[in-house]
Amino acid sequence: MFNYESIEDICREAEARGIRISEAVLDDQSEQLEKSREELFALMSARLDVMEQAVSAGLDPELRSTSGLTGGDAARLWARSGSGGMTGGFMLRSMARAMAVSENNAAMGRIVAAPTAGSCGILPGTVASLLAEGRCTREQAVLSLFTAGAFGMVIAQKASISGAEGGCQAECGAACAMAAAALVELMGGSPRQSADAAAMALKNQLGLVCDPVAGLVEIPCIKRNVAGVSIAFAAAEMALAGIESRIPADECVDAMREVGEALPASLRETAKAGLAATPTGKRLREQVFGREE
Repeated sequence: MFNYESIEDICREAEARGIRISEAVLDDQSEQLEKSREELFALMSARLDVMEQAVSAGLDPELRSTSGLTGGDAARLWARSGSGGMTGGFMLRSMARAMAVSENNAAMGRIVAAPTAGSCGILPGTVASLLAEGRCTREQAVLSLFTAGAFGMVIAQKASISGAEGGCQAECGAACAMAAAALVELMGGSPRQSADAAAMALKNQLGLVCDPVAGLVEIPCIKRNVAGVSIAFAAAEMALAGIESRIPADECVDAMREVGEALPASLRETAKAGLAATPTGKRLREQVFGREE
């Protein structure tokens, strides 16, 4: 059984058996949870359904958050994808899907915390995008989420997935690593390449602070999900090209924990510094909650 304290251990087991990480994880979870592989697959497939529904709901141009601060931007980004933009239609639609899920979350819609609500758009922006655009089968997409989940469990155990504990690197950083690992598997990469992709994704989010304006998971959280999609794709492409992470994935997770512990409390979801403390950030807080006594 896996204890989910090491990405290296998971990769080594999959390599020894000549199978994908998702298959090794599915076998392990079936044993630990005493559920059949088919039952676990169906549960994960249902989560993918929710991701797809959240994308659809979030692309509504009339959608607005309860605070009124966000909403409608995913539809704007989706509309721009028609022209191809600078990065191509697929990339723009992937970004739009990530933003859509995040905006749906801000509007109190149903989402999958992947691994958190604040980082909920990154996995749908990557895995669900490949599925929606015919670049993988539904079975492959569902299985890849087991790989993503396993990496997320290791990060949660070795470091943190909480913005209040480790900054946004713990939320969007973890989601980027999870998504990058899943993408590599979806594109036929090896377990080792999935680990390299996760490491490179984490390295590009290391030190990211959590400074939500007005204490809400909206600004800048939503746009960080969009950027996270780009990072996940970039990390996966590097790994698939044969580029290795010089720092192993487990050591990157350890570094993330140390950086998170070094961050001052003001930059860990308290909304007391960073963007939340800018003049505009303070004005938006007053706009939502009124002037403090």
